[in-house]
Parts: sequence; structure tokens; C-alpha cells
Amino acid sequence: MRKALILAAATAVGVSTSVYAGSHGKTVGVSWSNFQEERWKTDEAAMKAALEAGGANYISTDAQSSSSKQLADIESLMAQGVDALIILAQDAEAIIPAVQNAADEGIPMIAYDRLIEDPRAYYLTFDNVEVGRMQARAVLAAQPSGNYVMIKGSSADPNADFLRGGQQEVLQAAIDAGDITIVGEAYTDGWLPANAQRNMEQILTANDNNVDAVVASNDGTAGGVVAALTAQGMEGIPVSGQDGDHAALNRVALGTQTVSVWKDARDLGKAAGEIAVALAGGTMMDAVEGTVKFTTPGGNEMNATFLAPVPVTAENLTAVVDAGWIAQDVLCQGVSGGPAPCN
Repeated sequence: MRKALILAAATAVGVSTSVYAGSHGKTVGVSWSNFQEERWKTDEAAMKAALEAGGANYISTDAQSSSSKQLADIESLMAQGVDALIILAQDAEAIIPAVQNAADEGIPMIAYDRLIEDPRAYYLTFDNVEVGRMQARAVLAAQPSGNYVMIKGSSADPNADFLRGGQQEVLQAAIDAGDITIVGEAYTDGWLPANAQRNMEQILTANDNNVDAVVASNDGTAGGVVAALTAQGMEGIPVSGQDGDHAALNRVALGTQTVSVWKDARDLGKAAGEIAVALAGGTMMDAVEGTVKFTTPGGNEMNATFLAPVPVTAENLTAVVDAGWIAQDVLCQGVSGGPAPCN
């Protein structure tokens, strides 16, 4: 009866039930905020491989960009008896009740890639302040003066402000010197490209297209920005991004995006799987190898692991091909001449 109920619950929320067949290991539940984004499928493959290597099973849900659905998803994963949770939070504040419930049940949690402001979760991400610095450095090197636009991430995601803080660190001296002026700035609801495009269109209109560079906080928002610029015949002005999305790397090769800060999702997914196996097996958070202490914006001390990002520009595009991150034909689609390896 219990197995039948578990299978029914799994089917109801779209969880794969194949993991239950003949499985005797720990089970790790993963709550994705918006699995439709290209990069999470790469994370998932690495995560699954690490869990399998550690003798653990994988089940998952997709909140489809809904914070209320994510709360229900996590309750469903807990009802299925997961031994650990990996949570990619849609909304860092809205997720707190689920964290409380999991903590009450003694289920260890990993805040995956996005901060959950609660010391009962283990924070795993890349160094997002440094990502912001890398974005701003690349844009500033390409366009050391003029009017800048800041297209930020979701206001519900603390990463948006970590990135913005790093960007400001790099740009502040040029702002103080009067070399650059920030003429527009906007959060992007849900990190959605369509919202970024709309924000960029409005800023272009407000400034009569007098914009020289855009610091966009990820590749999705960069895609929206480039679409808005292209519609005005302005493609090619410096634009930043992050994640190493295939479309963004192609834009770097084409010259319509300046940089994509590559956070190798394979490394992040692998680390999440390995840490989840350790926590599910009873390892204390501060005993996980590589753990550092991190003080959150709210003053909470959390156990965390930060991975190192790599800025990818036209000068080092060959690196992502050599690493097997993207095929050369995909990278170079539509590129005539251009940087190596497309030339």
C-alpha cells in the first residue's frame, strides 16, 4: 500500500518513478525552479551521475517558475521519504516554510546555485560576486566610456544583488571619474528573456537609443537585451552574460555578446550530488570537504562551497570547445571568419 501511494504521488507531480525499481540506496529529491532553462539539464545529468556513483537514487520536480508550486513539490518529495533535498529556489523568501518543514523532519538541504537565507541549508554555488566583477571588467575593457545600462536578475533571487554588487565594485572608479554614466537599471522578473527585452526597449526609448554598453546579469537576460538592440540596429555594442549557454556562446562568436561568464554546470551538479550523498549519509554540514563559512546579507552564518567561474570572450572561445561544453559547429553557426575556433 505504501509503495502504491508513493508511486501515485510521484505520478501526480511528474516525478520519474523508475528510480524505485529494485532500489535500496538513499533517495535525493531535487526541486527545480524552472527546468525549462537550457542550463539545468546539464546540471541534472552531472547530478544524476554523482548520485548514482554514490549509490543514491534521484527524483525531481519542476516548479515551472511558480513559488507556490515549489512549496507543494517539496512537500511531495518529503512525503516520498527523501533522505536529502537539493533546492533551486524560485523565490528565496517564499521557500522558507518548506525549509522549516524539512528541518523539522531532519532532512538535510542544499540551497543549489541560489541562496536560501537559512543556516539549516547548505549553500552551493559559484562565486557570484566575482561573476559580477568579471562581467563588468569585460564590458568596461570593451567600452571604457559612455552610457551604461544595468539589466539585473530577479529581485526575488539574492544572486541578482550579489552580481550587481560585484559589477559596481569594478565600475565605481569609472563612474566617479565621469567616464561612464548609468542611464538605466532594472530587475528582470523571473530572469525571463522577454522581460529583459521589454526593460531594455523601455530604457532605449527613454534615452533616445543613446546607450553604449549593457551589463546584463545572465545569458537569458543578455539574449533579451541583444534582441532589443538588434531591433534598433544597435547589435554589437558590449553586452555581458553568464552561464555559458550555447546561444550566448554563439553570440560571443558572432560579436553580439562580449562575455559569458562560464560556470561549468557539470562541476556544480557533480558537487551537489556528492554533497547530497554525504549529508544523506549523516555527515554534518561543516564536515563536508571544502566547506567554508559564509555570512549572508541577513547576517546568518552558513556552511557553503563556492566554485570558480571563467569569463569566456572572443579571445578564449576555444576553451569551451576543448572542454566538450559545446560542439564547434554549434558555437560557430552563422559565423563568417570570426574568432578561433570559428576562423
